Amino acid sequence: MTDSGYNEDFVISPDYSPVCGVFPIVPPAIESGYVYNFTTTCGLLYEVRFAKKTENILEMVVNFTVLSDEFEHDYPVTNKGEIYSIIATVIEIIKKFHYHHNFTISYEFSGEFKEDEKKSQENASIRSRLYLRYASKVLNCNWKPEIHGNKVTLRKIK
Repeated sequence: MTDSGYNEDFVISPDYSPVCGVFPIVPPAIESGYVYNFTTTCGLLYEVRFAKKTENILEMVVNFTVLSDEFEHDYPVTNKGEIYSIIATVIEIIKKFHYHHNFTISYEFSGEFKEDEKKSQENASIRSRLYLRYASKVLNCNWKPEIHGNKVTLRKIK
């Protein structure tokens, strides 16, 4: 435990440093809240929401999406060329969230399929495979990434 009472169990390696820009993050009004926002250079407002899984409240589902009337779908493929900064920003948000919720033992993501991708329960989308590659590079040594179908899970090693 640190002097502030927080366990130094980092989900993201303390040596990690983003290789591209991170958008300014709007944290929840209550610092231990579950919803963060950020706006990209192109003006897209993103919401990053953490939700407890029903089977185990120490496991989280991470949902990040564009909040914009510009897109018809709930999870649009924006193709604005900002994907790496978006991922870097989500990584920073996970770090902030985990600081206040260091009891969390897993974080789960799933990337939406593009229109030309074959969608199935056994298949991983291009986005999910990108998330897995990033996770493999940035996770602390006591966490490991897994992929099952289209779900990427960052899991604490016991």
